[in-house]
Amino acid sequence: MRFPLLATGLMAALVNLAAPAAEAFCGFYVGKADTSLFNDASQVVLVRDGERTVVTMSNDYKGELTDFALVVPVPVVLKREQIHVGERRHIERLDAYSAPRLVEYFDRDPCAPVQMEKRMSAMGAAPGAKGGGGGSMDKSLGVTVEAQYTVGEYDILILSATESEGLETWLRESGYKIPPKASKALAPYIKQDMKFFVAKVNLKEQKATGFSYLRPLQMAYESKKFMLPIRLGMANARGPQDLVIYALTRQGRVESSNYRTVKVPSDMDVPVYVKEEFNQFYPALFSKAHEKAEKRALLTEYVWDMGWCDPCAADPLSNEELRALGVYWVNEGDGVRGAMGGVPVTLTRLHARYDGEHFPEDLVFQVTNDKQNFQARYVLRHAFKGEMKCDEGKEYLLQLDKRHRKEAETLAELTGWSLGTITKKMGADAPGKKPAKDQEGSWYQKLWK
Repeated sequence: MRFPLLATGLMAALVNLAAPAAEAFCGFYVGKADTSLFNDASQVVLVRDGERTVVTMSNDYKGELTDFALVVPVPVVLKREQIHVGERRHIERLDAYSAPRLVEYFDRDPCAPVQMEKRMSAMGAAPGAKGGGGGSMDKSLGVTVEAQYTVGEYDILILSATESEGLETWLRESGYKIPPKASKALAPYIKQDMKFFVAKVNLKEQKATGFSYLRPLQMAYESKKFMLPIRLGMANARGPQDLVIYALTRQGRVESSNYRTVKVPSDMDVPVYVKEEFNQFYPALFSKAHEKAEKRALLTEYVWDMGWCDPCAADPLSNEELRALGVYWVNEGDGVRGAMGGVPVTLTRLHARYDGEHFPEDLVFQVTNDKQNFQARYVLRHAFKGEMKCDEGKEYLLQLDKRHRKEAETLAELTGWSLGTITKKMGADAPGKKPAKDQEGSWYQKLWK
């Protein structure tokens, strides 16, 4: 069943929260000018089927476009037809669909069923129911330009190299400013005989697009390796980076095979005031979970069939949108969309916070057969505030106080926040608070009890 429980404004806040300003790819940025280049966060879409992979790299680079470039290790020499410029909106849609979410429920009047039963009893009624390969080789540096293309607003080179120092020198002599740790970071990929995808902005073509930002780059290739290079991304990072990975498969959930993959805490009741502080709540929860996993694990935030959702943070992507991201096995008209309508696409949302100390290796993944749904979901339960003049109402208030106490303790455990601060912010919902007089019933109802 699919039901939009949440207000639009609430979900917009979640989307913004869960989509950190992405300033990095899996590689590193290099620039000719002294631009402020640094990596903080990134979003990547991986489509995997057998040995086929399509990678979409978000790009929210905010520096000057002049002399911007990007270097990413790739397993093979890519042909022109294997490179594409995608649309940012598709990644934004994936993010909105899979974002951690709040759901709200409202308690019903605990006295209402009693009144209804009494009335029905009295009535005697029963209750119902640019093309071409390169080949120009600088032998002295061991660097080969395997191919070069212009795709959209990007000029792209595919390089191979025999030594990292030679590649670093080649990039420097070509006018690129290389981060200090680049040579060391490049070496492991050269040992694996990987190639280097170097993308640079073609200012003329970029101006012609009319976009004020750089669109995502996409690559499609076949390789036994199902991995994401992250070590280059640390070369010009100033600290731990956040990486959100959206993996789309037809088989099932995706997990890392060389790091632990754990689920983020979910399905817990928290005080209703969290609705106004969700932008602080979820980052605090994520940090606590990250530390609990000793900063060495990927956290799963979402696993679901792309055909439906429950509750929906945003509508599932259409087949057209999925194909644009590289899900080649779906076509318009495939699958039954709507309530419980599944499609052969499972989305896994993974969130990694990594640095060189805790993630010394690149991320390697495997596709599992697990299709069990999971989502980072937190529950707000609003108490009934009306008048209650029945025994059930008294019991409700007693249980409500216990519930509020549990919610406060849960929030403190999830975030590390002070229990005293939490109960203060809960206001009238704080455990131990006396209910309003109109909820207690009249004085004579309690006189002989």
